[in-house]
Amino acid sequence: MASPTPVDRAGVASVAPRLSPYLRRTPLLEADASDFGLPPGPIAFKLELLQHAGSFKTRGAFANLLLRDVPAAGVAAASGGNHGAAVAYAAKTLGVPARIFVPRVSSPAKIERIRGYGAELVVTGEVYADALAASEEWVRGSGAMPVHAFDQVETLLGQGTLGLEVETQAPGLETLLVAVGGGGLIAGIAAASEGRVRIVGVEPEGAPTLTRALEAGRPVDAPTGSVAVDSLAPARVGELVFPIARRHVESVVLVSDDEIRDAQRSLWGVLRIVAEPGGAAAFAALLSGRYRSRPGERVGVVVSGGNTVAVDFGR
Repeated sequence: MASPTPVDRAGVASVAPRLSPYLRRTPLLEADASDFGLPPGPIAFKLELLQHAGSFKTRGAFANLLLRDVPAAGVAAASGGNHGAAVAYAAKTLGVPARIFVPRVSSPAKIERIRGYGAELVVTGEVYADALAASEEWVRGSGAMPVHAFDQVETLLGQGTLGLEVETQAPGLETLLVAVGGGGLIAGIAAASEGRVRIVGVEPEGAPTLTRALEAGRPVDAPTGSVAVDSLAPARVGELVFPIARRHVESVVLVSDDEIRDAQRSLWGVLRIVAEPGGAAAFAALLSGRYRSRPGERVGVVVSGGNTVAVDFGR
């Protein structure tokens, strides 16, 4: 049964204490834009890639397993990789059976992490939509509880706790750059913020899900080709996500694959942070100038997605 908790600031605040025993309070690193060859100004990096299972997805995974009635058949999830790892980790922690479906584009690092948490893993199809269809078929036959990567009330509530955490770590933050795939993270943060922080979405040019939805006035299919295909390229933004994003997200900028790779290299070269493409996408907007901060503007960047290795950055 779905939780009646509303996806707003009060709703996120009400579930945060339930989740906190299972989550890391990930660090926020203060740096200066001049470290990266940009005009001087503060940057607050929220290092959510240090969360259990390597990404913010763990917040939503625990919200689902703790706030919903889990059947004896356990849970099922479709994922490009990070959501699957998060659900597998949460299921292992809580002693729940889990079956995870991922497409063949999922990275070896993510597949290895899912297997390491003991979940049953099914690699099927070419893209996320294929894995989702397979998981839905399994749910119908098994009675397992589906845990959607972004279009589920509990998922949004869990992801929103990151927004509350950033507020306490960086009081006075003006703008937060957030990468967008299906939109669960940005919608959760935006709902929790309710305008207290300017929220800017960042998408790969090859996977403009929220951009296309905002243009059309509703979720519509978008291309799914990007270096970040295993984390930021579902077919479309979530139905629950869209009205929240339309109301609370100030703007969305697009970045190229080359700019994402540059951001990965810069995070490693300057801060020794190993981020996957999806994890570096938000910073790519700042580094490339696609988002230009005002002089003295306090900007935050969510870095989430550390299920990769440094050699993946290329040379």
